Amino acid sequence: MISLVRTISRITSLIGGTLLIALTMLTCLSVAGRMLNSFLHLDQVQMAMPALANRLIETGIGPVIGDYELLEAGMACVIFAFLPLCQLQSGHACVNIFTDRLPKKIRGGLICMAEIGFALALILIAWQLGNGLGDKYRSHETTSLLEMPVWYGYAAALLMAYAAAFVATSVAYYRCMEQFFGWPNKLQEQAGK
Repeated sequence: MISLVRTISRITSLIGGTLLIALTMLTCLSVAGRMLNSFLHLDQVQMAMPALANRLIETGIGPVIGDYELLEAGMACVIFAFLPLCQLQSGHACVNIFTDRLPKKIRGGLICMAEIGFALALILIAWQLGNGLGDKYRSHETTSLLEMPVWYGYAAALLMAYAAAFVATSVAYYRCMEQFFGWPNKLQEQAGK
């Protein structure tokens, strides 16, 4: 089971990384196109080489149409894609100012409560995201420029949210078993492989 959790975490993070790179490249291309289009419209460029400038403008040099819509749809998926690996490796921000001086048992209990809280929050988020997906699918809502169905972004994010909820639930289970029943720390053993 731990190897499945680790595999899901790695796959979703690879998907998230690939999508993040694609969205970054899309944004850079759109900004470069917008800047080049503005440059070609400058009075100095229009006076110096009007035929070339107009020919380049006519080819469609400019921002990527619908770049904001694609970025908006993709970023939710990216965020949820990185959550499983972050949860598996305990990568969330943690402030230990007060808990460092507590006994080990109490600190372990607090960690279990935090893991259970994360799991419950991610389950709730996935559930509500599923409700939102159903609403967007039934309403046939589309984006304004690309006219892409809005539910596509919801569906991609929902898959990653399900993976995050599954991993968080598994991590909470194993960490609580380790704390309360003395199970060996299999998550740390597996994370190192």
